[in-house]
Amino acid sequence: MKRFLLLLFVLALAIPVASHAQHFGLKGGANAAVLDGDKLTTETEYRISYHAGVFYNYNIIGPLTVRPELLYSLQGGDFKSAQEDFETKLHYLNLPVLLDVKVGPVHLQAGPQFGLLLTAKETGTLLTGYNPVNGQAQYSNVNRQVTDQYKKQDFSLCAGLELDLGETLAVGGRFNAGLSDVSDFDQVRSANDPQLKNRVIQAYAALKFGGGR
Repeated sequence: MKRFLLLLFVLALAIPVASHAQHFGLKGGANAAVLDGDKLTTETEYRISYHAGVFYNYNIIGPLTVRPELLYSLQGGDFKSAQEDFETKLHYLNLPVLLDVKVGPVHLQAGPQFGLLLTAKETGTLLTGYNPVNGQAQYSNVNRQVTDQYKKQDFSLCAGLELDLGETLAVGGRFNAGLSDVSDFDQVRSANDPQLKNRVIQAYAALKFGGGR
């Protein structure tokens, strides 16, 4: 993770500041992520994780800019039932491409996001049987890679706002609504398979460099 953050910092410094660019910079913050969808047999809960990356604002006209970002984002969620209790971690490289409208110190942002799954992992407990003496449930610990159970690509729509706190600092919030079914189970697909979609609420701080804002 330290190497990744160092790489993001180097990339941010390497981005050229074009004559029409508003600014470029670094951002990072918290995720509240869940895998939600149809035909689920377990309860799903949000889990707290993080995201970090670089961004670049390019002015189109007046207060309107386009803002591509490159983010590492840890997503997923918690699955709970009488048979299992899993924490699912999905590691994504995300590319949001947003339109940014500036109204005073506030930036209104919306647009699509393309995600590439890097790896997926499950940790938790799984029901293995019942004690023949007292009938109590017996569980085993599970820690496994499940990358093959999820699709490599994800597509989302993003919306949020950002508030300038000065020339170089801003804070913001965003909601990412996944449109793709990201589940890809090994067994033969059937009409009863769950359809999972990423839902992520983000809060972040951003450092801006470059031209006027």
